[in-house]
Amino acid sequence: MTIEDTTRIDPVNPLAHLSDDTIAELAKEFDAIHDEVYASLGAKDRKYITSVIAAQRQLLVAGRVLLLGSTSKPAWVAGTACLGIAKILENMEIGHNVMHGQWDWMNDPEIHSSVWDWDTASTAQSWKHSHNYVHHTYTNIRGKDKDLGYEIMRIDPRQKWHPVYLAQPFYNVLLMAFFEWGVALHDLDIEAIRRGEKPAKDVISDLKGIAVKARKQFVKDYVGWPVISAGAFALAQLASGGRLRESKRSRIATKLRSSTRFGASRKTAAFFDSRFSGIESTFLSTLAANFTANIIRNVWSHGIIFCGHFPDQAYTFSEEEVENETRGGWYVRQLVGAANIDGGPLFHLMSGNLSYQVEHHLYPDMPSTRYSEVAPKIKDICERYQLPYNSGPLMQQWGMVHRTIARLALPGGKIRPKPGPYRPEEAWRRKFSATPSDSEAARSRSRVPAGHPAAGPEHNSGGVDVEPPPRGDD
Repeated sequence: MTIEDTTRIDPVNPLAHLSDDTIAELAKEFDAIHDEVYASLGAKDRKYITSVIAAQRQLLVAGRVLLLGSTSKPAWVAGTACLGIAKILENMEIGHNVMHGQWDWMNDPEIHSSVWDWDTASTAQSWKHSHNYVHHTYTNIRGKDKDLGYEIMRIDPRQKWHPVYLAQPFYNVLLMAFFEWGVALHDLDIEAIRRGEKPAKDVISDLKGIAVKARKQFVKDYVGWPVISAGAFALAQLASGGRLRESKRSRIATKLRSSTRFGASRKTAAFFDSRFSGIESTFLSTLAANFTANIIRNVWSHGIIFCGHFPDQAYTFSEEEVENETRGGWYVRQLVGAANIDGGPLFHLMSGNLSYQVEHHLYPDMPSTRYSEVAPKIKDICERYQLPYNSGPLMQQWGMVHRTIARLALPGGKIRPKPGPYRPEEAWRRKFSATPSDSEAARSRSRVPAGHPAAGPEHNSGGVDVEPPPRGDD
């Protein structure tokens, strides 16, 4: 399909004003940015990811140690906070990005997409297929991208309305709290199962994988660590000669008293009160801390991911619009199908650098710490080729997302206006430019020739690879 065909389908398509030759040049420029980064990867990048992994593990240990005293409110709050932050770092900046193949170039036997598994309900294999391959190849193509509303929400007016969507503002709240489990079930590809397109053996295999992972997560967070905390309390109480403070009554003892009047049971209840109340309280408070930390991680992940994909600024595409798509067209679709979130270095770290969602979709295998480096070059391309560069503050993006979820729960709805071509603000120009006529992006116009061996977002790795159109097709 030519550009002229595409513009007849949708006049607001961001490719409408670009010729085929221009789109081919765009592809070369986007490839060159990727090649330049990959040619410069080295010790500094390796140190970054190993340092983040070390810091995350130290936070995790600190949280677990603090929760040994989880019956103390300060220890509970501090331990839960450390654990929640550690889980966010592990999921966002480490697990998500390692399994994208961003660090495969190091050939590290442990930090590699083919062997890494993460602290969440999704199995690595299923997630790499549904996310790395399907979502990043067919980004925002209606009917192809399964992440477009996660098959349970209407987030584009062109999606057919169904009465079930009336409840989406409510089940979205549940999805926020239990996001890891929603993603795990989403990886099954429920729609393909419903249509009979997914073989039964694949469904069974995926269900077995989820069951194994679910059991592992449940035992770790809600049995294993609470037992360790309770055991530590028992040992400390024994060593101190019973001097540690503990609750006067056991919940088990209370149940025993309410269930019978026999003297033997009263004696059993008294035994639990005197010997197990502290152990029981420690177990339950650690369990509650682990549950809370998981909710913290889930709500944060949901917010960052939704703000990067579903605000008003993001474009969606029909299958007809991307028919016979060229490499340059694929890049532009990635560019305008995502949105960034403004913030500082700590915010970007805690978001897994998915606050640079535009750069991530252009280069899903590029080490995340390099997204801030290439962002000015992407803005330069957007400025010169009159393309939008979508970005905004967290609360602005978050507000757009939830407004859309609420509005499109009802029938109808209109496509909200999309942003125009990227134009640096005057204040931004004054801050970053040598002269008033220069923009921040214009300072980053150096390019290297395309053709580096480890090139483009389809760079070979141990994970499931994204598949843009090959070079030379533009």
